[in-house]
Amino acid sequence: MNDKLPLPEESTIDLPHLPKDGTHEIAPNLAYRRLAMVNVVFHGAHGDGNWTLIDTGVPMLGGLIESSAGDRFGEGVRPHSIILTHGHFDHVGNVRELAEKWAVPVYAHPLEFPYLTGLAAYPRVDPFVGGGIMPLTAPVFPSGPIDITHHLVELPGDGTLPGMPDWKWIHTPGHSPGHVSLWREKDRTLIAGDAFITTNMDSAYAVLTQKPELHGPPTFLTVDWDAAKTSVATLAELEPELVVTGHGQAMHGAEMRKALHQLARDFERFAVPEGGRYVEHPARVEDGTAYRT
Repeated sequence: MNDKLPLPEESTIDLPHLPKDGTHEIAPNLAYRRLAMVNVVFHGAHGDGNWTLIDTGVPMLGGLIESSAGDRFGEGVRPHSIILTHGHFDHVGNVRELAEKWAVPVYAHPLEFPYLTGLAAYPRVDPFVGGGIMPLTAPVFPSGPIDITHHLVELPGDGTLPGMPDWKWIHTPGHSPGHVSLWREKDRTLIAGDAFITTNMDSAYAVLTQKPELHGPPTFLTVDWDAAKTSVATLAELEPELVVTGHGQAMHGAEMRKALHQLARDFERFAVPEGGRYVEHPARVEDGTAYRT
């Protein structure tokens, strides 16, 4: 069992007036909504006709994303694009439906393309890590590829993000080969995806209550722990002020940064599962084991 990095309440974002649909505004042009166990992120100010959706949640909930977008940006206002932090089922569950309806491009790292063009599936989940109920249920999660070839576009090689001025993308592999995080230097805001998370995804109780704890990437879907460690260290070095992750509450401030640095320093203690399938035998692009056909 990994040790915990609990986060104090002052690290959470004060949200006294949440919209009825549960969309959390954490900056004037940044909001997120939890859909089941995962967050989707909206970039753009209220009424902004040039907004961006980051990740698309679990399947069958596209209507809730459209509802939140309509309330925030105007009914029927389509986004500039969709950006995927990675291609796991809980982040791409509605991407085909929404990309087709809105007729917009979907940006992703090219190392995720085999999972997004129908060519390869992710390595099999590791259900015997973490010590909680969630890994044991993970084998029923979809792991096969989807095909959004006609909408898929590579993220620009210069690190910029189309439709998101002042932001850049950072390659943060480990949880998946082409995982990316999004960074805005001017206010040190980080959209971390699943490079690290702020709740314990191994525990169904923690997922339900959203108890704030800093964790490495979800254990049962992470296939390269050495790369994941490097990615967390890269993000800690940015000294973020505000973080929204794929799972858990948005966090900010000095205590969050302190916990993030501790996670980076003692990654094996706080993140790497004992005896995990991919601890000794990582699945990597170089030898083809990252892609299951």
